Amino acid sequence: MSNPIAVFDSGLGGLSVARHLRSTLPNEEIVYFGDTARVPYGIKSRPTVAHFALEIARYLLEFEPKLMVAACNTASALALDALIDGLPVPVVGVVEPGARAAVELAAGGTIAVIGTEATIGCGAYRAAIESFSPGARVIARACPLFVPLVEEGRGCDDAIVRAVAEDYLSPLRQQNVRVVVLGCTHYPLLREAIAATLGPDVHIVDSGEQTARVVSATLAELGCLSTGAPAGTMRCYVSDNPQRFQQVGSRFLGHTIEHVEYVPPERYITTPVIPGLLR
Repeated sequence: MSNPIAVFDSGLGGLSVARHLRSTLPNEEIVYFGDTARVPYGIKSRPTVAHFALEIARYLLEFEPKLMVAACNTASALALDALIDGLPVPVVGVVEPGARAAVELAAGGTIAVIGTEATIGCGAYRAAIESFSPGARVIARACPLFVPLVEEGRGCDDAIVRAVAEDYLSPLRQQNVRVVVLGCTHYPLLREAIAATLGPDVHIVDSGEQTARVVSATLAELGCLSTGAPAGTMRCYVSDNPQRFQQVGSRFLGHTIEHVEYVPPERYITTPVIPGLLR
């Protein structure tokens, strides 16, 4: 089935998920939307995140996708039910795949989840982990400075990155953590710094990698995998600043992004969100 996989995120971070999708499903076409005009989602309310996510997802329906990936941890945590109920195609988020992998690796040990304030605050990862392993010991830690550090282009060897990682993560070393879930799509770019801070005995789960496996299994079950020989293409659309997206986003994707197109707001913005409308 040649229809594309649609992927969206609040900005650049979801490209780390797209990178795993391209590696796992090299024949699939991907259409990606980064809501760069309204990033970050991680400090916004549930109604606002749900409204933004539905707007972008409905825009992506124009490409007739066979599956939608909410490649944003915040959108997956706060808006997945609204997306599943509001869209005519299967929707895969990044929270449940990461939680399942963490439970399998922890084997009853302590699991830590690091992410944005909204993702940690809503408790979505904790709930997902406990659904797979009732009574599991889960530690949640918001690491808000990681996102701007990545967006500024700072890498794992940067002294500021190492200092921030030590500040955020050193308490976890005292709590016998066995697995850490990277609950934000920016965090894989700091994986080496995170691993160095936590030590070699801690497993790190990249939710994007696990999500790609779930997407592959879902498409296979539905009989919708692309089987053609040509490698799949990827087109990117953004709500602001395509030049910066192309430049910085290439670090997330692992190679140069060739197609980036600006989408004006009248193409995707609908009625303004009303607080309390979505729960």
